[in-house]
Amino acid sequence: MELRNVAIIAHVDHGKTTLVDGLLKQSKTFRDNEAAMSQTLIMDSNEQERERGITILAKNTAVVYKGVKINIIDTPGHADFGGEVERTLNMADGALLVIDAQEGPMPQTRFVLQKALALGLKPIVVVNKIEKRDARIAAVLEETYDLFLDLATEDEHLDFPIYYAVSREGKAWLEAPSDPAAPADLTPLFDAILEHVPPPEADPEGPLQLLVAALDWDSYQGKYAIGRIRRGVARPGLPVALLRPDGTMESGHIDKVYVSQGLKRLEVAEAQAGDIVALTGIRGAGIGDTVADLQAPEALPTIEIGEPTLKIAISANTSPFAGREGQYVTGRQLLDRILRELETNVSLRLDVSEGGEYVVSGRGELHLSVFIETLRREGFELQVGKPQVVTKTVNGEVLEPVEELTIDVAVEHAGAVTGELGRRKGMLMAQLPNADGSVRLVCEITTRGILGLRNQLLNMSRGTSVMNSVFAHHQPLGQPLPRLRNGVLVASETGKALTYGLDIAQGRGATFIVPGTEVYEGMIVGLNSRENDIVINVCKQKKLTNVRSSTSDIATILSPPVALSLEQCLDFLEDDELLEVTPHSLRLRKRILDEGLRAKARARD
Repeated sequence: MELRNVAIIAHVDHGKTTLVDGLLKQSKTFRDNEAAMSQTLIMDSNEQERERGITILAKNTAVVYKGVKINIIDTPGHADFGGEVERTLNMADGALLVIDAQEGPMPQTRFVLQKALALGLKPIVVVNKIEKRDARIAAVLEETYDLFLDLATEDEHLDFPIYYAVSREGKAWLEAPSDPAAPADLTPLFDAILEHVPPPEADPEGPLQLLVAALDWDSYQGKYAIGRIRRGVARPGLPVALLRPDGTMESGHIDKVYVSQGLKRLEVAEAQAGDIVALTGIRGAGIGDTVADLQAPEALPTIEIGEPTLKIAISANTSPFAGREGQYVTGRQLLDRILRELETNVSLRLDVSEGGEYVVSGRGELHLSVFIETLRREGFELQVGKPQVVTKTVNGEVLEPVEELTIDVAVEHAGAVTGELGRRKGMLMAQLPNADGSVRLVCEITTRGILGLRNQLLNMSRGTSVMNSVFAHHQPLGQPLPRLRNGVLVASETGKALTYGLDIAQGRGATFIVPGTEVYEGMIVGLNSRENDIVINVCKQKKLTNVRSSTSDIATILSPPVALSLEQCLDFLEDDELLEVTPHSLRLRKRILDEGLRAKARARD
């Protein structure tokens, strides 16, 4: 059977996964009565993916159209999961570049297109969401041409077909339609894949050779090594050599061979060169390893993954409430789980600090917070410190990462946002009007400057700003940034928070907890309205007297507490603070819980 391998790439929320839904449904991959026919975001099977509305893990599926098998790879659109994109594009020969008809090319659009062109993938541009009221198709096409001109390194990179789509309704056209509501289907895109994406270049006669681009695991078959067969044929029982990037070799044999069929894995007696397969039986396989015939152990070039830009210290929970909610509470259990994650999460790195903390490095706050949330849902208790920027030293000079930041915000809030960017040492590169009346700010800012920015922008813009960033380059380490957050309200006693104590606390600032919440000494219960920290007793009870007044029985009315998400908690942290993470709670706390010891530590500093 003929083959095509195509990746779907785009900026976050431009409609990649929705487009895959339409391709799966219209290729008759499912029966009409299958549950998938009524689902949306079929490929986003991970619980966090559905909750967050983003793709986190790259996944591949396969459909058959006009007798040709099309392997489709759905990739993440968020810059923090760029490692997923980098490793999986190696399995493709072409790419559908999806661009929102209103937003146009965004920072991650540039990143994924640059990777695709560097690997020699044939791009097909899909201008999506053309039904939007503020769609600006002509302007987006101009921006797309400019992007290709900027990134192209060969003349053929500038020769790309353009299609128009409403992925939500499963429609596509070769020419921009006058009425996007008119009947249509995705046939033009299927035909475009067959016409423009070349068949895989593979040698069916040579000895087996496959680069492991992804790993999966289940309790039935164990580890799956996933990749595209570059040469030869994969068969169960075939003796193979596992060649690692460090030059070491391990022998083994293939147990079973699986190919994709819709959302399922289909066991086959053999798989041909060029196909994307999942192999079992190779227990030591890692991403970037080569699986080769034992008689011809030749390694393929390994996958290059971008460097991490952010790190965070993780350790076992040491709070007074440790062990109450979690199933896994020891440092050894935490380390074992991190090591398992490193096998499949190629952008993650691990170091052990002198204090016994596990320093995990990743591509950004979202990348790290998704992993922490995963640990939490699996029953782990842990504590994490403030995210820190990953620097590197070149020729004796310390360099820090710089990102290209794009912010879409209403015009009336643009001045305040620009001022905040200036406070964080950001350099404004462009200020462009959007079709919906808002303004787009494009600037270069250090990763240090971005930490905690998302919360500030949401407050300034009343929740309407949209922020995206992508790594740009490294530059010499700059001056320390000024403190960007006020002090905190710190509990002085262990016990249950009471209305009277919280009412006093709200006279000093905003609180994070409700009456009845259990607190401990050193736990952060609110944000002060001033720059200094305040120790306060939220467990304080109103003293009873035998004097009654006309207002004594009126209930105290508290302001609603400020509820912080996991990402907001990480943004909130300062160097002397920790976040306690358990399956049911997020608690901000001081590293040193005792106020007397904290005072001594401040005096020493």
